[in-house]
Amino acid sequence: MFFLLNLLGVFVVLGLVFLCSPNKKKVKWKSIIILLVVEALITWFMLGTRVGSWVINQIAAFFTWLISCASQGISFVFPSAMANENVDFFFSALMPIIFIITFFDILSYFGILTWLIDKVGWVISKISGLPKLESFFSIQMMFLGNTEALAVIRQQLSVLKEHRLLTFGIMSMSSISGSIIGAYLSMVPAQYVFAAIPLNCLNALLIASILNPGDVSKEEDIVYVPPKEERKDFFSTISNSMLVGINMVIVIAAMVIGYVALTAALNGILGFIVHGLTIQKIFSIIFSPFAYLLGLSGSDALYVAQLMGIKITTNEFVAMLDIKDRLKDLDEHTIAVAVTFLTSFANFSTVGMIYGTYNSILSEEKSGIIGKNVWKLLVSGIGVSLLSAMLVGLFVW
Repeated sequence: MFFLLNLLGVFVVLGLVFLCSPNKKKVKWKSIIILLVVEALITWFMLGTRVGSWVINQIAAFFTWLISCASQGISFVFPSAMANENVDFFFSALMPIIFIITFFDILSYFGILTWLIDKVGWVISKISGLPKLESFFSIQMMFLGNTEALAVIRQQLSVLKEHRLLTFGIMSMSSISGSIIGAYLSMVPAQYVFAAIPLNCLNALLIASILNPGDVSKEEDIVYVPPKEERKDFFSTISNSMLVGINMVIVIAAMVIGYVALTAALNGILGFIVHGLTIQKIFSIIFSPFAYLLGLSGSDALYVAQLMGIKITTNEFVAMLDIKDRLKDLDEHTIAVAVTFLTSFANFSTVGMIYGTYNSILSEEKSGIIGKNVWKLLVSGIGVSLLSAMLVGLFVW
């Protein structure tokens, strides 16, 4: 029964997104079906086969090694903090971001990451029949993050029509950055984080193709490649990466502190009005229908619904910190769908980040396309997260 509910959830999400589409006749269902089949095969491979499990373990081991390298640098500066038996979240999850961003930027500097993004994007475009730039972008933001990926293709964005600009904004809601994976792995199971990453990438394409469908001519279907003249020298690149990393650490830390404090304050106000009422309880009611469609029941459904609401209104870190302490009390299916749903940047603050990026690299008139379609970005972010979680849920019981 719960498996059927989970399967039904996939079609319900697609149906709801389709109802929100302003150009229903232009939706390319062949591409949608192809992407769904590919995603099902990827999920089965990663979570249902020994080879897939081995691949995930190797990737997890690689990121564990990156974190251990980062820990050596952190220990040099903060030896007493790292010597504690229980290392604080700031040092164990956030500070490694500085090194991981630098590492990925080095791979980009020497063309290794760029080559990988280009080839995988080309394969996705060929399989799905969707435009090259959109396919390229979905892979790029998986490694670089939404704002960084938008900055890389800024020259091409400047000549795109508003309709296509909106597509990139919609896709940006479901990004994941390679530099942040280490922080996720310190809180939740690795296999579901790595399962969510490619699914979010493909679902961003899929949902955007339904929510904002359109035709792209062969002349327009090109991928911008930054000229070599734009590349800085090696030491300037890595130094800048480290500064970007520490800024990201500070921003994330500020957001987690602020949102947790705001939640506590709001709960205090709500509790004063209605005894026992909290924002978590409100979220558990609002998102409970979708939690049941994830194949959950009872208290697990209400708890995951609560996590969904926290993630969308605050960020995934706040929700992951919550589930981290309850992993031993939850069954595997609940953990799988919850962690998969949480593994993305889809929340209200991301809308602001996307608008700010558009405003900085494009004209104010063009960036207005984001402000006019905030609801589409939110529908996309929620839809992608739900679809990825439902696909993973089909293979974990």
